[in-house]
Parts: sequence; C-alpha cells; structure tokens
Amino acid sequence: MDIKLIALDMDGTLLNEKKEISEANRSAIKAAEEKGLHVVISTGRSMATLRDLAKSLSLKSYLVTVNGSEIWDEHGELVHRSIVENDAITWMYDLSKTHKTGYWATSTERVFFNEMPEDLTAYQWLKFGFEIEDDKARETILKELQNRGEFEITNSSLTNLEVNTMGVNKARGIEKVCGLLGITMENVMACGDSMNDMAMIKEAGLGIAMGNAQDTVKEAADWVTLSNDEDGVAEAIKKYVL
Repeated sequence: MDIKLIALDMDGTLLNEKKEISEANRSAIKAAEEKGLHVVISTGRSMATLRDLAKSLSLKSYLVTVNGSEIWDEHGELVHRSIVENDAITWMYDLSKTHKTGYWATSTERVFFNEMPEDLTAYQWLKFGFEIEDDKARETILKELQNRGEFEITNSSLTNLEVNTMGVNKARGIEKVCGLLGITMENVMACGDSMNDMAMIKEAGLGIAMGNAQDTVKEAADWVTLSNDEDGVAEAIKKYVL
C-alpha cells in the first residue's frame, strides 16, 4: 500500500492508560516522519487540551481536533472550523439537565465540564458531550439527538455520547488535510479505538483498530493491532510503514 499519511487518535490509541505517549510510539512516529510520511493527530480533544502533548511530538503536519471541527497547520494556525449553533447547544444542555447526566461542552476557547457559562451566546461552540452511566437513559437521549436530524453523533467511550454538527467527523477532517497535501484517503493509515474513529477507519486506505477498541470498531477495521498499553500504534507503524 502507498501510505503517505498516518492519522492517529489520542485517547485510547496513541496515549496509554496513564495518558502518556510511550517511547516506542514516539520512536515509530519519528521514523515514519523521517521516511517522508505525514503524521496527523486526529482527536476528539480541543487544541487547549492537546497542545502540550502535540508539541512534545514535534510533528511537522496538521492537527485535526474536536472530531474534525477544527484543522490546524504545523505552525498552529487555524485552517478550518465548523461550529454547533447556539440554540442546539442550549437544547442539549437542557436535555442533560432533564436526564441528570454528566456533560461537557467544547468552545473555541475552553472546555466546560459539568458547568456552563451564564451567557452561552458569548461563545462559539464545537461539540457537546453527555456522560451517561444508565443504558436506558443513554438510549433515550441518543434517540432524541437522532430525531433532530442535525447532529453527527459518536462516542469516545461506551458510556458517553459526543455530538458535533452534521457532516463533521474525523474522516472529513482527514479528507480536508489530504486535499491540502495533494493525496487521497487511499494513502491514509488511520488508527483508533472508539466510535468517533469509525468514519476515518472505514474510509482510510488502511483502517486499524486498537486491541482495546470497541468491538464494532474492530469489526470495521482492516487489522487489529495491540492495545494502547502495549504500544499498538508503534506495532502498526512497524508492520505497514517501516
């Protein structure tokens, strides 16, 4: 396969359970870059919660953040942004209060956890997330979200729901990066573990699920590597790139 770009999820993929990037993963990424490949972080995290980790890798390519809501270039300049409208954020916030769920909301400036600003309209919003332990409540909320017909709904764990505006996902983010680089999705190897990685894993030329990935993600992938605690990213890069 002619792999020219490696797209890596962060939590549950590149990061181990201690939220660290192992030396094996760092070495494999560096070796891939030395071979001329682009290594692109593609994460549900915002730039604010990603910046230090990304900087520690000294990557020379783009960053896809907030599930594809934002794309940043190698100089830290914003290339693309897709927002969730204020009325939708207000509706989801009310929904979380109705069902007494945990929640978080990502704005262009910061992430709010189980709290919201008094004036929601003072911010531009990128994503809303629900943390729901109760399976029935999660199913009810999922149906209400789906009925609106205006959201891209995924997860980053089995107990949460992540909501972006329709059409925003990691695959579309990586596709935009490919366009900027003059390559196609066929040239991409994508690694991830959760439903918010599903689109890029399915659409990449080579989709790889982590050993710790959700079962549906493993079923959609072309190959399953080791877990995030066993340097699964390094294993995949060694096998298909190095």
